Amino acid sequence: MDELKVFTGNAHPALAQAVTDYLGMPLGKCEVFDFSNENIFVRILDNVRERDIFVIQPICSPVNKSLVELLIMLDALKRASAGRITAVVPYYGYSRTDKKDQPRVPITARLVADLLTVAGANRLLTVDLHAAQIQGFFNIPVDELTALYLLSDYFKKKNLDHDLVVVATDIGISKRARDLAFKLDAPLAIMEKRRVSNADQTEVLNVIGEVKNKIALTVDDEIDSAGSLVNTVSTLLDRGVKEVYACATHPVFSGPAIKRIAACPVKEVIVTDTIPVTSNKKLDKITVLPIAPLLGEAIHRIHSGQSIGAMFE
Repeated sequence: MDELKVFTGNAHPALAQAVTDYLGMPLGKCEVFDFSNENIFVRILDNVRERDIFVIQPICSPVNKSLVELLIMLDALKRASAGRITAVVPYYGYSRTDKKDQPRVPITARLVADLLTVAGANRLLTVDLHAAQIQGFFNIPVDELTALYLLSDYFKKKNLDHDLVVVATDIGISKRARDLAFKLDAPLAIMEKRRVSNADQTEVLNVIGEVKNKIALTVDDEIDSAGSLVNTVSTLLDRGVKEVYACATHPVFSGPAIKRIAACPVKEVIVTDTIPVTSNKKLDKITVLPIAPLLGEAIHRIHSGQSIGAMFE
């Protein structure tokens, strides 16, 4: 495994190129395309025998195609006798289906973990999973990076005054929000809410913590349809907040998300590029921070046997 190679499918080639630029190496050559019958074909064009291979592919829109591309690439690399294969999945799709919270429903996050392992992944590298227990769904090593330091550094440079309060968008994200609040030396508030249905509708019930006359920074792992973001911003402004910023790691931005953000009185939305933010999803109030240096450094450390945890100390 003395030679490192990085490959990518069609989900986010720009991110893979940025990672290899950081590493100072070319992107691995492969063919990944659809036949006319929609079957996906993969051919690895470089020699990978006994090499240390990293495949960068977020499970993002089109989600199912991105996932199957990744699985077929892993299988192709395994059959080409790669020495070690690391699936680099910046955004882990299906992560919100991580438990049986209703009768007769699947745990799809576990199913995806099994699929990745069977396809040939020897380890997983990902960023800010929706739930920590997903790491336990794997019987292979999992390295979970966090964009918390990128987000906190960005807000430190903005020099917001001492009236800042960090707001967790729900109780499940409160630990991550608490860590961000600690880095920004700001108090923490939590939105208490419940999900109305399976259709991404939420109802905010209460705000735990003092937010009146403060600048609020909401924290979440992803922004999907932005319905929760709009409700949170509206509730905070009703409670006397002066202005609201929002940050999240993964910019899913599905359905009406961009229209909602454009119409929402949020001051700025800060995300990373774990998922591609296409031109039709860009607004002046949306800031995208590059995740490639974080992934590139992690890949370098995994390949050379150095500590990942030391990156965040």
